[in-house]
Amino acid sequence: MDAMKILAIPLLITLLQTPTTRSVTVTSSKPKVDVHEHTDAVLACEFKTEKDQNPRIEWKKKGKGVTFVYFDGSFSGSYAGRASMEGATLTIHSITQKDSGEYRCEVTASQDQVNLGETTVALNVLVPPHVPSCEVPSTVFAGSDLELVCKDALSVPPATYRWYKDNKVLAASTDSAYSADIKKGTLKFNSVSISDAGMYRCESSNSVGSPKSCVAQHLAVVEYKLSVTTLAAGGVGLLLLLFMSCLCVCLCRRQRGCCRSK
Repeated sequence: MDAMKILAIPLLITLLQTPTTRSVTVTSSKPKVDVHEHTDAVLACEFKTEKDQNPRIEWKKKGKGVTFVYFDGSFSGSYAGRASMEGATLTIHSITQKDSGEYRCEVTASQDQVNLGETTVALNVLVPPHVPSCEVPSTVFAGSDLELVCKDALSVPPATYRWYKDNKVLAASTDSAYSADIKKGTLKFNSVSISDAGMYRCESSNSVGSPKSCVAQHLAVVEYKLSVTTLAAGGVGLLLLLFMSCLCVCLCRRQRGCCRSK
């Protein structure tokens, strides 16, 4: 037993003296960044290395492919001249909606035993409402179906919508003659009535900026009626058609000798 203890002591000393394998560690104090359009976005990246005090730092943007943002000490493509680095933290100035996406910070410490570490940061560029496009027909017949459409494709987060008639908001209820979808921006009528005529406009809004509205457009609702004049004109037309038909038949028979007087 004593012999086993004596043999175990050198092994324990060897294990204690063996250096622990450490890798470069890369983290982000803010892995998700939400910023307004045309402001600066700070994508944080912090790292620790075992030995290497001057590691290689790269930033890439993930999409359909991988785009280099910062490589070999300089910025690439559209980031040149509008981005800066402090340590491994990337700042993009005057961002646009096109800058939204997932970015990856990679740190390579060649002197460390495990020499590559990375972290990702999701950038979401917030965009205030834009003036929506509004589809309102100028004239419809009473009793017909109708759908008005409103769309703001640029705002982030996606806009919600409200329709107005004669500057009064339309709030759909169970007994309303219409239904409104605040997410899709549609206003539907199952059967349009004369009282539905008026000036219609739509307003888009989100949590980023002030609501925007399209220009109000006039909707006219007309009844499909046959007037006395229309009926009279139709009757005269029918009589003329019958007369011409009889005349054609008679001429055809005359040519064949069918209509000769005896």
